[in-house]
Amino acid sequence: MVTVTSGWPTALVGWIPGGMIAGAVAFDLATPAPYSGDPLLAGACVLSGATQTARATVITIVAALLAMFALSMEDDQVIQARGLADLGSVALAGVIALAVNRVRQRHGQRLATVQGVAEAAQRALLPDPPSRIGPLGIAARYDAAASEANIGGDIYAAQATPYGIRLVIGDVRGKGLGAIGAVGVLLGAFREAADAEPDLPRLAERLDRALERHAGEREEEVGLEGFTTGLLAEFSPDGGTLRLVNRGHPPPYLLTADGSVRPLEPSAPDLPFGMHGLGGVRAAPDELAVPHGATLLLVTDGVTESRDVAGDFYDPQERLPALCPQADPQRLVDALRRDLDDWTAGRAPGIDDRAVLAVRRD
Repeated sequence: MVTVTSGWPTALVGWIPGGMIAGAVAFDLATPAPYSGDPLLAGACVLSGATQTARATVITIVAALLAMFALSMEDDQVIQARGLADLGSVALAGVIALAVNRVRQRHGQRLATVQGVAEAAQRALLPDPPSRIGPLGIAARYDAAASEANIGGDIYAAQATPYGIRLVIGDVRGKGLGAIGAVGVLLGAFREAADAEPDLPRLAERLDRALERHAGEREEEVGLEGFTTGLLAEFSPDGGTLRLVNRGHPPPYLLTADGSVRPLEPSAPDLPFGMHGLGGVRAAPDELAVPHGATLLLVTDGVTESRDVAGDFYDPQERLPALCPQADPQRLVDALRRDLDDWTAGRAPGIDDRAVLAVRRD
């Protein structure tokens, strides 16, 4: 069933029908006979049906009828035409309230079913990565921009391959089923090509070709809008060496055991996935050493573009040192999620999804 889920208005809406009944009684007792608070009783019934559970709606209707009956007795109008008409109007409002409540429950059940299907689809399309691959501990978190949808266009994956432990994180541009289709294409291509391609540039080319084929099956305008920013990472089998290919994506962050945080900006800019046909020279992978106890944090722009109440963007480099960067990946991801909630004052992610992938060399 649909319920109100936002802060203080929840309690307020729940008390309004009862307050209307109390107000109707007080108004009726405090004013001369020609004036009456009867419309408030009918309104309380209808509002209850639109905002409360079936049980609370029935209780409100019964309370409104009893109040109406008591007021009619007070005015000696129980068996008169006006008294019967007033009781009838409240009873009719109660019937309408029950009908409204029933319709709302049906729509709520349908919404819950759709949410369940969307969540199942999201888990099937984007399962949680393994918690450990070789020397690396791994954790991930996904928050869709629309909490009712539970599905979106950010991706991540981690996979052990003959060439090392490979990761991908990305953000499919565009909305709707087209973006979800691109997510499936990109993840499928990564999972297949990661085991087959000996280096990251060739793996990136495979992802490019897969997205271009997918875009070719759609209208040209949609295809141009549906590019994907992404980041490929490859750890050596011992976890000591990291190679990165950044295709227009926010840089990852390297968190060392001493608490320092460093963004790993690409040495040269490159085009997002799916725009290979525009030409240009593909950037070579960046390579660096990863000390023991260091954590690589990969995020999508739903994290870096989260705003506080003043409109300022979230800066992971500034905020991460206070979040126990030496913690295990799951604790770090959870701490980042809480910090984002604090930064945005508990608001939903907004117009963009958030994906976080943390990988720690133990």
